[in-house]
Amino acid sequence: MPSMPGQEDAAKPAVLVITSQVVRGGISGRGLVFTLERLGFPVWFLPTVLLPWHPGHSRGTRITAPQADFSAIVDDLIGSSKLSEIGGIVTGYLGSAEQAEPIARLIKAVKAASPDALYVCDPVMGDHLDSDRSGLYVPKATAEAIRDTLVPLADIVTPNCFELGWLANREVSTELQALSAARALGAERVLVTSSPALRRNSIANLLVGPKRALVAEHAAIENPPHGTGDMIAGLFLARLLEGMDDEQALVRAAGSTFEMVARSVKKGADELLFAEEQIALGRPMALVSSRRVMEVAGRG
Repeated sequence: MPSMPGQEDAAKPAVLVITSQVVRGGISGRGLVFTLERLGFPVWFLPTVLLPWHPGHSRGTRITAPQADFSAIVDDLIGSSKLSEIGGIVTGYLGSAEQAEPIARLIKAVKAASPDALYVCDPVMGDHLDSDRSGLYVPKATAEAIRDTLVPLADIVTPNCFELGWLANREVSTELQALSAARALGAERVLVTSSPALRRNSIANLLVGPKRALVAEHAAIENPPHGTGDMIAGLFLARLLEGMDDEQALVRAAGSTFEMVARSVKKGADELLFAEEQIALGRPMALVSSRRVMEVAGRG
């Protein structure tokens, strides 16, 4: 149950995180769990795959639980008497397409036990790989399972610009195209984490909500470490669970992400320095501007 403004000292709900686990680095589960716990949220963590590090650094062993075992541990969680502790869910990278169905069962079980729980689907599947290439970096079957099984259950979807275009099956190269594609997903809120920016050398985070669309925009940083999408998804959920409205949650989440990236890059790190620069997770000092894109009548 989200806390109301002024109730920051009240016990915070647990957040269920379902994504990959790396041994080294701050991507996916490692960064999400640290971020949420740093902000005072208990975390249930269900890894979908174990990797030594981000695959972009170098090849490494990939360990995915057999489907029967993964489904069995999901069934254990569904049967827990503590399921009502969960007030938020984040799903990210899947180890296989077959994991989507048991994950969906778990999400539905959490919603039954805790009807106000918010589910954030971070559809980790692809990106603009460089200036000339874009594409999926998961098997097409996995991307389709996320699209067809998990996205329809989500209260909030957090795609990057490439993922939004792939999910909506349309071109996304302008802000208005991103707005239209986000509406087409059907979720109550869609946070596009690399929306086309109006200003040069800027990063835009476009939040399309039930009644309005907002943008939080800040300066771009060259060669940022991996993990920013995971981080902003978790931060946005955390701020909503704390009782912030959409604009407050968006600006705070974007500010923390930008500041974490800036601090990490300044120190020459190839990963986000969550432990060393955790001050950025609380009250960021980074300059982030926000603006309203469009008022949408007749919804909500």
